[in-house]
Amino acid sequence: MSYKEVYEASMADPNGFWLEQARAIDWDRFPTRALNDENAPLYTWYGDGMVNTCWNAVDRHCEAGRGAQIALIHDSPVTGTIQKITYDELRNRVAMLAGALRAKGIEKGDRVIIYMPMVPQAIEAMLACARIGAIHSVVFGGFAAHELAVRIDDCKPKAIIAASCGIEPGRVVHYKPLLDGAIEQATHKPDFCVIFQREQEVAHLEEGRDFNWYGFQYGVEPADCLPVEGTHPAYILYTSGTTGAPKGVVRHTGGHLVALNWSMKNIYNVDPGDAFWAASDVGWVVGHSYIAYGPLIHGNTTIVFEGKPVGTPDPGTFWRVISEHNVRSFFTAPTAIRAVKREDPKGEYLKKYDLSCLRALYLAGERADPDTIEWAQRVLDKPVYDHWWQTETGWTIAGNPAGLEALPVKIGSPTVAMPGYDIQILDEAGHQMKPGELGAIAIKLPLPPGTLPTLWNAEARFKKSYLEHFPGYYETGDAGMIDENGYVYIMARTDDVINVAGHRLSTGAMEEVLASHPDVAECAVIGVSDDLKGQMPVGFVILTKGVNRPEAEITSECVKLVRDQIGPVAAFKLAVVVDRLPKTRSGKILRATMVKIADNQEFKMPATIDDPAILDEIRDALKSIGYGG
Repeated sequence: MSYKEVYEASMADPNGFWLEQARAIDWDRFPTRALNDENAPLYTWYGDGMVNTCWNAVDRHCEAGRGAQIALIHDSPVTGTIQKITYDELRNRVAMLAGALRAKGIEKGDRVIIYMPMVPQAIEAMLACARIGAIHSVVFGGFAAHELAVRIDDCKPKAIIAASCGIEPGRVVHYKPLLDGAIEQATHKPDFCVIFQREQEVAHLEEGRDFNWYGFQYGVEPADCLPVEGTHPAYILYTSGTTGAPKGVVRHTGGHLVALNWSMKNIYNVDPGDAFWAASDVGWVVGHSYIAYGPLIHGNTTIVFEGKPVGTPDPGTFWRVISEHNVRSFFTAPTAIRAVKREDPKGEYLKKYDLSCLRALYLAGERADPDTIEWAQRVLDKPVYDHWWQTETGWTIAGNPAGLEALPVKIGSPTVAMPGYDIQILDEAGHQMKPGELGAIAIKLPLPPGTLPTLWNAEARFKKSYLEHFPGYYETGDAGMIDENGYVYIMARTDDVINVAGHRLSTGAMEEVLASHPDVAECAVIGVSDDLKGQMPVGFVILTKGVNRPEAEITSECVKLVRDQIGPVAAFKLAVVVDRLPKTRSGKILRATMVKIADNQEFKMPATIDDPAILDEIRDALKSIGYGG
């Protein structure tokens, strides 16, 4: 079938279309219907089906005689090791860990936080939770103790699974002290922790609370897969919220399985047995969907990469991994490709490797700028597909369905809507815009399977964040347009969430941290354009009256504060002292105008501005740190 036929079928009869796609999954009880719309605008999928994610990701491949196939390759240039794990080995490891968790009282519906670097044990922990119906919440290993504590208090885990450390080029990141600090800060306390001790750093274990990864599993009965309802939460994944408090995106089990399985062939064009690589982290949605789950559900070999695009050891590391492990489709963020391009503009390192196995490069996580796409097309001589989706959706909203029908690439567009997504461009009043006109990007409800049904313990916030602004639609928070051929263009965020190297971070959360500094009276954080990382945060601080310490001392403390509270992932390096901030008469800070000044763009003087002269002061402050020429 052509893309057009498949897309139209998904629009005309969502229930029939997605029930048919569900046949590719092993169900303990096949659902009688796909879509439940009785509680609109809260929709669910596959509610009366019974299914297990771990069975579909691991056991069924073993049962089908493919247990000797490599399921997972851990490639770690930071430790100089490569490890290959077959589906049979993965099943045994996961069943033992799941059995140990069950023996310690973890049951269906209990939450387990996973705080680990890019090691196979992180994937095993996720699958072990899925095996027994526990709900995991993976927290990115780069997050500081405070951010981890916030998540502990929100999802109230019975257990935390962590590693002793993570490894960055040239340094060891001490995970265990961060975990201890988070548990101390959190009001909720886990019953126990399981610590995977890495040889690079053996951490202190708290007597009675902490268990060594291997000792914890010694002598336990391996666990079988427990079937759960199609609407049972598979996991909670926290994403930046505009208020600074993270939002716990919930993923239901049945839709997650069906959508990811469909996407592996139709979008990423891989067949079972092929090696697929998403160069991301398990702490982000790409790591959930396309390192841990999608490839394994579909019977692929997944690559777990512990390294960086450059410096581990050189800008050829991506090409080495692709060549060595016979990767057919490769998925990463534009930031990573920009870093490689900056270090190796002529693609000299690429010439050392045979990339004949690679079919295409997929980019997502932030806007893919034309320069980066054109460079990658030129040096790789392969198709480069931009595609757009969100933590909330879990899989592609707009992309190029290369495994179904490769559509012509238009640079600057992630191509077209995927099945189930009715993308529309709306004005502020919710009216549909004409082709080529810029507006808010919204998706007509219901969203397809695999997308978020709600937020963890926050249904009112879910409705307010996504459903209330445009009734009958999911509000994406992005602005853009659709051309006359149906190609979607994503232009900007419509809220204060910025995209730093593919990581969505809330400027509101950074402002909360800056405001906690004793010498800071008021502050604002904006995202300014950055050639390498897409956006970088810049902080503006107004000092408390009477403070007469050196400004440089205060701004360096501000930078350290954000790094300590949110983590190095925020890439917060620049803060500048100003006398005042541009505001509307009602007191709203004109952040969008500040961004335009920083990015050297033309702007209309806001009609509601209190004092236009402030903008010149902001321009001078930005110039002092190298922005806004």
